Amino acid sequence: MTDIRKDKPALLIIDMVKDYFDESHQIPLTQMAKAVITPLNRLIAVFRDQDWPIVFSTDSFKIEDFFFTSKMKPHAITGTPGAEVIDELDKTPRDYWLPKPRMSAFFKTGLETWLKERQVTLCAVAGIATPYCVLTTVLDALNHDFKAVLLEDCSAAASQKAHENTLDTYRRNVLYPLLRVLPSAELAAELKGE
Repeated sequence: MTDIRKDKPALLIIDMVKDYFDESHQIPLTQMAKAVITPLNRLIAVFRDQDWPIVFSTDSFKIEDFFFTSKMKPHAITGTPGAEVIDELDKTPRDYWLPKPRMSAFFKTGLETWLKERQVTLCAVAGIATPYCVLTTVLDALNHDFKAVLLEDCSAAASQKAHENTLDTYRRNVLYPLLRVLPSAELAAELKGE
């Protein structure tokens, strides 16, 4: 185990937007994603109590986006309600809402600068989908010289298997302790020195 009490964390919550939770869209991810709302709200409360930064980074696509030339159907279009953070999450005006044009919250968003201005040294990453936007944000955190924690109970994928496969790939890795996979309660306890 590594002592992370000296780190200043930020919670990066990825793509918890209304379009992914709209049952009429019939997205396989929806049911799995609903399960992370409660543990994520518990962790948000811990970060808020400690006055640590909370970032909601969300897909914000243009209708003619390159990604929509694939099997992916248009969603989370910039300026639409579908690209907004779901109401079930405890988001306040003091949290940072960061729309993103691609998978990683770091891609062309200025997030690195924003975090470094706040002396952040560790990014705790949660949200959807574990093997895509969550993982690319975790890896980009490392690429920008931040420690990273992939939060196993606060992230989801289209299937439990896809989620677990991603977690298992990074549970034991050569970048430990810079990159860790942890449940949110364990991270919170370590950060608070419990």
